[in-house]
Amino acid sequence: MTGLEATLRAARAAGRKLLVPYITGGYRPEWLDVVRAVADAGADAIEIGIPFSDPVMDGPVIQRASEDALAAGATPGGILAALRGHDAGVPLAVMTYYNICFHMGHERFAQGLVDAGVSAAILPDLPLEETGPWCDAADAAGVETVLLAAPTAPDERLPRICARSRGFVYAVGLLGVTGERDTLAATATSIAARLKSVTDLPVLVGVGISNADQAVEASAVADGVVIGSALMRILLDGGGPEGAAAFVAGVRAALDG
Repeated sequence: MTGLEATLRAARAAGRKLLVPYITGGYRPEWLDVVRAVADAGADAIEIGIPFSDPVMDGPVIQRASEDALAAGATPGGILAALRGHDAGVPLAVMTYYNICFHMGHERFAQGLVDAGVSAAILPDLPLEETGPWCDAADAAGVETVLLAAPTAPDERLPRICARSRGFVYAVGLLGVTGERDTLAATATSIAARLKSVTDLPVLVGVGISNADQAVEASAVADGVVIGSALMRILLDGGGPEGAAAFVAGVRAALDG
């Protein structure tokens, strides 16, 4: 599998806006079928959430998905074991919290991602200034570390975030937790524009991207979007692989339009 950054750069160079859906690993027994379905529906890469008991960045929908997964017995090792040998067809990035990485050990966690066929990791509660030990292990293993840039970040901080980030730069669309919103926050396009002015890495907006129209609006400035809560709500409401695929295909069609 080609790495995350190489895949996204190639798609961008071909004139494509990037679409990265998020799926909570283990939320239902058919979660791997959902991964394949959204890949086939037009995702350029997929974020796999490793459930954590204190998901500080996540709103009610993803919290519920994480709780369901944990109640069903999901563990970090189990999620990675399930991914091992599963051909998603697109690069995968794991999104989880640093406590899991620290508890497992940097080298062991990084190698576990590689063994599972995961290209990248997103640890939203790991500050730039404290990334060194993890990034050293990730770089050595060939895991790309995606860093987040908040809309409140001062201008002098953004180039440092971009310089350390691999895969893409995650532009956080608004302050607060993940979740659906009626309108796209003005901060989404603002932070995307600020990042685009200081890096050639793909810049994707996540948090608060709720539908196809908002994805198109954000992607007018950014290189693409991450969509999590809107997709997970469909899945938690029983949409299954077919419902997930229909949603992702709709967003893909809008971005391509």
